[in-house]
Amino acid sequence: MVFDAFERMVAFRYLRARRKEGFISVIAGFSLLGIALGVATLIIVMAVMNGFRAELMSRILGLNGHISVYAAGAPMTDFDDLAERIRQMQSVHRVVPTVEGQVMATNQGASSGAMVRGVRPSDLLSREVVAEGLHGDPSQFTGDDAVIVGYRLAQKLGLSVGDNITLISPQGTATAFGTVPRMRAYRIVATFDVGMFEYDSGFIFMPLEAAQVYFRLPEAVTYLEVFATTPEAVTALRSAIPNNADRPVTLYDWQQANASFFNAIQVERNVMFLILTLIILVAAFNIISSLIMLVKDKGRDIAVLRTMGATRGMIMRIFFLSGASIGVVGTVSGVILGLSFALNVDRIRHFLEGITGVDLFAAEIYFLSQLPARVDPMEVLWVVGMALGLSFGATIYPAWRAARLDPVEALRYE
Repeated sequence: MVFDAFERMVAFRYLRARRKEGFISVIAGFSLLGIALGVATLIIVMAVMNGFRAELMSRILGLNGHISVYAAGAPMTDFDDLAERIRQMQSVHRVVPTVEGQVMATNQGASSGAMVRGVRPSDLLSREVVAEGLHGDPSQFTGDDAVIVGYRLAQKLGLSVGDNITLISPQGTATAFGTVPRMRAYRIVATFDVGMFEYDSGFIFMPLEAAQVYFRLPEAVTYLEVFATTPEAVTALRSAIPNNADRPVTLYDWQQANASFFNAIQVERNVMFLILTLIILVAAFNIISSLIMLVKDKGRDIAVLRTMGATRGMIMRIFFLSGASIGVVGTVSGVILGLSFALNVDRIRHFLEGITGVDLFAAEIYFLSQLPARVDPMEVLWVVGMALGLSFGATIYPAWRAARLDPVEALRYE
């Protein structure tokens, strides 16, 4: 072993300070606590940030295609032929013809802006994120008067399954008295809950044929939604789709649509990592100060050990082990605390909300209806390595000072 039994015995005895050395022990205790809290906080924050990104990506890409294919300059006609061409391409999972338009949804004086998407019933139910959150009878999603709305939008307008919702399109009908907005009532056959406030409060699904009639796109769609096998496959598909299309097309992928959003999350994640690393750095400085005070207090003991035959290397290893023990115990405690908190973060949130009566995670602000956390083992190892590295580095200078102590000078006035 690197440290023999004598060195371990002396190092751990120095950590158990006597009453007159209690202040040194207090500083060492706060150093240990600081490292534990720093490691735990880093693990928790990184897990929550990873969870946010993963949940947002899964829900955004579960409801929206990875690539949207538009016909250049006009609505897309003969879309089924192009959709079949794209389906045959490698890395393509599903292609969904879609009619999209903005409307005003109203009911008894209450109103809200909404986005209507017209899709075929089979295409809608094949989206797991929507199918898992449906409440109602999706088999009735047929005909020219059926819609499925987000449950938050239904709550906002005071509607439920079976009620009628009135949609007003800004693309009105031209008359002698000007443009008159188109209005029509639709029956709500189901509501959906995908767990994202933006979609649950602002999206309405309509059968494709009914949407074509409402938005006056006979035999045409607004675009094709292409779902790839993986989000990373869009890079290859961006060049392959135009080459296989029989007409000029314009592509818009999920990276372009959400680039600023995911970049902001990544920047925030990196800044939080840097800021929280300072907690561990401050704790490492506390280790330095406690060890320097310990070396000064144990000057006579060091001199006696040197006169009894202890080498400078032994003295250095004793004090290195004393400081490193604080870092190791603090890091292990922080990992246990951080993992326990990260794996139960949503339960803890509900517990605190029950005690305080305050909504700590409003869906209107944070987009998601629950607090996600995803622990990355490699990130945990990185945090552990960084904490141990700073802790070990903090012990080198005090241990070197102890090893350089001259026994003659230390015992001259004893």
